[in-house]
Amino acid sequence: MSAWPLGLGEFPRLRRALAAWSAWRPRLGTETLAVLASLFFALACNVPFWQAVAAHAPGQWRLWLALFLLLVALHGLLLGLVLNRWTAKPLLVALFVVTAFAAHYMAAYRVYLDPDMIRNVLHTEWQESRELLTPGLVLPLLLLAVVPVALLWRVEIVRRGWRGALGLRLAFLAGMLALAAAGVLLAGKDVAALMRNHTEDRYLVTPGNYVYALGRVLFAQPPGKKAPLLPVGEDAKQVPRAPGAKPRLLLLVVGETARAQNWGLDGYERQTTPELAAMTDLINFPQAHACGSSTEVSVPCMFSPFGRHDYDEDRIRTHQSLLHVLDRAGVGTLWRDNQTGCKGVCDGLPIDRLNAATDPEFCSGDRCLDEIMLKGLAEKLDPAAGDRVVVLHQLGNHGPSYYDRYPPQYRRFTPTCDTDELSDCTREQIVNSYDNALLYTDHFLARSIGFLRAQSDAYDTALLYVSDHGESLGEKGLYLHGVPYAIAPEQQLHVPMLMWFSPQFAADARLDLACLRDEAARPVDHDHLFPSVLALLDVRTKAYDASRDLFAACRRG
Repeated sequence: MSAWPLGLGEFPRLRRALAAWSAWRPRLGTETLAVLASLFFALACNVPFWQAVAAHAPGQWRLWLALFLLLVALHGLLLGLVLNRWTAKPLLVALFVVTAFAAHYMAAYRVYLDPDMIRNVLHTEWQESRELLTPGLVLPLLLLAVVPVALLWRVEIVRRGWRGALGLRLAFLAGMLALAAAGVLLAGKDVAALMRNHTEDRYLVTPGNYVYALGRVLFAQPPGKKAPLLPVGEDAKQVPRAPGAKPRLLLLVVGETARAQNWGLDGYERQTTPELAAMTDLINFPQAHACGSSTEVSVPCMFSPFGRHDYDEDRIRTHQSLLHVLDRAGVGTLWRDNQTGCKGVCDGLPIDRLNAATDPEFCSGDRCLDEIMLKGLAEKLDPAAGDRVVVLHQLGNHGPSYYDRYPPQYRRFTPTCDTDELSDCTREQIVNSYDNALLYTDHFLARSIGFLRAQSDAYDTALLYVSDHGESLGEKGLYLHGVPYAIAPEQQLHVPMLMWFSPQFAADARLDLACLRDEAARPVDHDHLFPSVLALLDVRTKAYDASRDLFAACRRG
């Protein structure tokens, strides 16, 4: 009987190859591993970075060579500081695997791994992340993770005495510094100019980008118990209502990944908002812009008094939101979520998580259609409790699974992209699926207004809808969203926004709706949300900024 399993003894070439692989045990020092890994990262894992350099500095071979030396030196220094005989293999395995994922998504969707994107990744739930685990991952994982890990595991790491190891490590680090100096001497001015004019390119340098960004995120918010949010609007008080006045109910709908370029009400060539377009009492804002290009940035920013005009990420994330100010003034709040949470905006306040509900009418698998947020909402309301603000956080158009965001009857634009692997679809198919998802958002908003009309006996009602950010659908090779704000394309920042008021609500708020329609043609942004909602509900506080109140110019009396 053959000593080789499965009859491999009958294949002499394969047998010899397996024997050679079994006998191959190279002895390498950790410094050699660091150099080889750095070369591998620079050559195999930085395709988006080299593509960006080619676009910004075509034909500048001195600059290219200088950047290559600097990339090898950068990663060599980082590895030289953390690798030793015990940590080399586990750390390199982790880097190879994570870098393979990073390289794939950066190349496929042109994303930048800055701190905001890393924060998005850390806060992503399984329902969302599984949509990105597509067959397109197989080849990058095989070439950039499985192969190098298999080779690494055959390596026998050389053991040295501590004196020899210390001396060699210091020499290695000095060599990496010298390599970096050579890169600077070769084309230092050109490198500085490139990084100054295109600072975003540093977030394409892999794995240095995500290691740095992760450090920034963890430093800003260390693991462990989260510190209480700092107060905002501690003086907030609501102006007393007239005796017998009905309480007010405001639905604040936070859209997801809807872009104005494809919004029917904003002049898109397709009518993606037919139900809303049939309503004569809407107020549409065609020039609305988001505070960020991702949910992780935009949602905390839009509910903050600081906003983009006074942007300070740490201050926004460590302070209370609009909802906390409303709650302090006596306005009840409820966050109903069909997404990945409120991003700290509703910490300590009531929240209904519906993204993993099991309702047979609106849910299947790991996802629910947005109409789930209206189901059972009436039972959550109590007019005797006074004014109420309910936030509906949509699943909306979140990609890449646009086809999974709407029921079959809204598949009106065809052919569609019915897979999570966008590279398998034409741009026409991707846009069709995206537009179908907008058709469903149109229906969801129309149903939300219908819900408010049905509450008219108990409440004066209003709705405010604005998307958190937009989406790229292949323009300039970009897909999805999350490009750093400073260079984010218009498609990721220009968003739909609209309002609806019942006649009673408008009269009680002393709103001149004709004036407001005229004002709606002006540019607006997420920064208007905080003071405008306070004004709608007659909440007085020093945190209110009249210059950003959308209704200030159109309020009678």
